[in-house]
Amino acid sequence: MQHNALEQARAAAVAAARQARAAYRAGSVRPTAGVAPGMTQANMIALPRDWAWDFLLYAQRNPKPCPVLDVIEAGAHQTLLAEGADIRTDIPLYRVWRDGRLAQEVQDATPLWAEHPDLVTFLIGCSFTFETPLQEAGIEVRHIADGCNVPMYRTNRACRPAGRLRGEMVVSMRPIPAHRVADAVAISARFPSVHGAPVHVGDPAALGIADLARPDFGDPVRIAPGELPVFWACGVTPQAAVMASGVPFAVTHAPGHMFITDVPDSSYHV
Repeated sequence: MQHNALEQARAAAVAAARQARAAYRAGSVRPTAGVAPGMTQANMIALPRDWAWDFLLYAQRNPKPCPVLDVIEAGAHQTLLAEGADIRTDIPLYRVWRDGRLAQEVQDATPLWAEHPDLVTFLIGCSFTFETPLQEAGIEVRHIADGCNVPMYRTNRACRPAGRLRGEMVVSMRPIPAHRVADAVAISARFPSVHGAPVHVGDPAALGIADLARPDFGDPVRIAPGELPVFWACGVTPQAAVMASGVPFAVTHAPGHMFITDVPDSSYHV
């Protein structure tokens, strides 16, 4: 009986993920935090084959902000993480980078694969994946509660360079009641493939962040009395590398607009 209930719940979660991807393919644009609860979400970056080895090495040397969940063959656009999905259309919003600068944002990236038929796509773990376990433990996730995007900040922590790539770590921030910080650390630490435990708790100046009300990506969120800002490594870090390294061409997700997979978050729980 219990097994049947679990199977039904998982089937419903997978259906929700597929419905969300279908909505994004049809043109819906919204941040994906809180969408298809219980399903793994992923950051995305696609680079020409000439840059793929550099990025794979960059991710291997910086596993905290760049944990690789899948690598899609050059020119391909499907992943084993989501049956029938198309990586070119099933993310709500894409960013197009040219010579390290943001050139445009688009809802359908299909023409970009035609422009660069050798794109190698990397799916990177996302901290949205462990937000459902945080909520199940009674810890409010502020950007979900307030219906906005998670705040993300560039930091003064340099990633380890690889080949032609260099850049700083980007972090996401969630306000957590001081008495629940240890719980948030313990819960997220059980998900190392999607950033794991926080990289910093407390004073944002220690990360070189001057003003929490002015995130580099996403939206500012309120911090209530008795709460501490808690910072996790973020999968927008590859976009910082694109900017710092002047990468000639890349396609990424727009910050906060993730690829929703068919994989339960429990699959990455250790």
